[in-house]
Amino acid sequence: MATGEAIRPLVAGAHALHWTAPFGWLRAGWHDLRAAAGTSLGYGLVMVGISWLIALAAWRLGNLGFYLGLLSGFVFLGPLLALTLYAVSARLACGAPVSLRRTIGDARSALGDALVFAVILLVVFLIWARAAAMIHVFFPLGAAPSLSAWLRFLGIGSAIGAMFCAIIFMASAFSLPMMLDRQTDTVTAVLSSIHATLRNKPAMLVWAGVIGLFVVVGVLTAFLAYAVLLPWLGHVVWHGYRETLDVAAWPPRPLL
Repeated sequence: MATGEAIRPLVAGAHALHWTAPFGWLRAGWHDLRAAAGTSLGYGLVMVGISWLIALAAWRLGNLGFYLGLLSGFVFLGPLLALTLYAVSARLACGAPVSLRRTIGDARSALGDALVFAVILLVVFLIWARAAAMIHVFFPLGAAPSLSAWLRFLGIGSAIGAMFCAIIFMASAFSLPMMLDRQTDTVTAVLSSIHATLRNKPAMLVWAGVIGLFVVVGVLTAFLAYAVLLPWLGHVVWHGYRETLDVAAWPPRPLL
């Protein structure tokens, strides 16, 4: 370590949140969406297109096509699109000009760490898929399964799914915006996100419910609502990160 170099903690501190905090994030995120409507909705339309491609792959090719479309789209485009939305909010916060070119440039500076994070999530998704397949092996349902067999199958499947959902939610709640905002690494960002989530369980349960509602509305509208909901969600995550994590120990990542 160079002389005079600061020793930074492994995990960022987390502020205590009231359970209603996510509603404030929603208001702030909506303000950002309106302030940079052209850029934000442009990214939203890209996400709608990706959702349609994944749905088409699932319909035409079955489960294999679904996984290939989902995983390839997530690994190569998901982190970049998320980071660009955070960059929009970061630029609005400091009064910097917002454009597609500038936000893509900001996202590229943190894309390496974000892709490492995406690959980690990809591994978790694959383990989740294998776990779901194993449920059918240990709890097979015949042609006319009994009610108890159905309840046992659904109960165990739901419990396993909830466990993986909780892991992914805690790891991703604030990690990507921290990678964009600060010169930090993937491990620190993920551990900071998990720590903040565990410290603020009521607020994060409310936030998880909001995300679930957004997903349901998007599916019910054939993904069209995602053109607005997903950019809004990106801006909301940024404001949640800024209110929750204490990242003063890490130098800021300059906007391009």
